[in-house]
Amino acid sequence: MIGYYDYTVILTYVGFSSGVAGIFCASTRHLRLAVFFLALAGLCDMFDGKIARTKKNRTEDEKSFGIQIDSLCDMVCFGVLPIIICFMLGMKHIYSMVILILYGLAGVIRLGYFNVMEAKRQRETNESRKYYQGLPITSMAIALPIVFVVSPLFPNHHIFLAVLHVLVAAVGGLFVTDIRIRKLSAKELFLLVIVVAAAVAVIVFVWHSWWAFVRSYR
Repeated sequence: MIGYYDYTVILTYVGFSSGVAGIFCASTRHLRLAVFFLALAGLCDMFDGKIARTKKNRTEDEKSFGIQIDSLCDMVCFGVLPIIICFMLGMKHIYSMVILILYGLAGVIRLGYFNVMEAKRQRETNESRKYYQGLPITSMAIALPIVFVVSPLFPNHHIFLAVLHVLVAAVGGLFVTDIRIRKLSAKELFLLVIVVAAAVAVIVFVWHSWWAFVRSYR
């Protein structure tokens, strides 16, 4: 079989599977599960690169393959899946769909550019990347679950939709904005994992109860 199947790519494949599962859920209006799978894909993405770098004897072909599949999976998990979730949440007006299309396009441009620059960087140095150029596409796996979790606190669905439009437009714009964003340290990454895991726990275990509690006091 063509391709590479060692342990360095397993987490990437798990993340991709989570993204596809999220698409199935969003398409059938199981939005809580769809957001859960989005966050799960984000958690996988946080560690797949670190796991891959533990294999010191990777060939250049293996490194290039890793870059390509990571970006392809990212487009499914953090490009297509958020678009479907946001569409099913109510972004169905013409201007909403324009924003979603531009968000997806920004993701494609960012990932294509990243592939070119990362391959070039790895030919020149073995050092780990210290800065991101633009906002990583995986950021939506943090932003959207958090907004989803706090959605019961919005006074009505119209305000939630307004926030959702602003979020998608802002995050998509930052994908292709030429700014330097420092990579997180191990401690900061650990705290971020806790935040995302807490959001996932709320979505899975207490979101419906929280929603009913908040609505009872409106």
